[in-house]
Amino acid sequence: MSLFSRAAAFAAGALVLLGLAQSAPGLAAEFNRAGLSADTISPALPAPSTDPVLVTSPTTLTPDTDVANTAPARSFDPAAATTVDAATPDKFRSLADAVAAQDVAAADESLRCLASAIYFESKGEPVAGQLAVAEVIINRAHSGRFASDVCGVVKQRGQFSFVRGGAIPSVDTARPSYRTALAVAKVAMSEAWESDAEGALFFHARRVAPSGRFIRVASIGNHIFYR
Repeated sequence: MSLFSRAAAFAAGALVLLGLAQSAPGLAAEFNRAGLSADTISPALPAPSTDPVLVTSPTTLTPDTDVANTAPARSFDPAAATTVDAATPDKFRSLADAVAAQDVAAADESLRCLASAIYFESKGEPVAGQLAVAEVIINRAHSGRFASDVCGVVKQRGQFSFVRGGAIPSVDTARPSYRTALAVAKVAMSEAWESDAEGALFFHARRVAPSGRFIRVASIGNHIFYR
């Protein structure tokens, strides 16, 4: 081997040994740590914090969880609650409804007397006028100035022109106008509707000149009512 070839082989071997020395852990160069202080070393990661950490987790729903039940509870709002009005409405929407709701299949003597007076004195009048006539008769029975019962008031001498000799004429009870009068009588006796002639004790037709000593209460149909 020539001198040049030997020199080349020696150089190649030296390069191989140098590579092995750099890759081997045992041959790695060491740092001179004696010249380094704690202040010159910057940690790669920040030191763990000693402050407490609040851990929050989202609500987990299981297959049996009702989604509606996970919503926050609502506070009670009195203004939104449905309340019952202190002024209770009437049972019937109108007097006509109250009259139509009455059962006229049976009636006692007081109802028959009152219905007859309504029939003879105010048939053909609006039901409000018929109820006002019934109001007058009932008020008289409670006043202490007339007979103490409905039939006694109706039959009292000199009070109602249809009464003859203290007797009430017979009436065809199948007539619609009488059945209406009987229904109005039931409304009045049961106080199912308030009359516009409240407190009235007298009434007369419009064609009759009123007396100045009475106080006018209402004017309904062809009648004027007083107390």
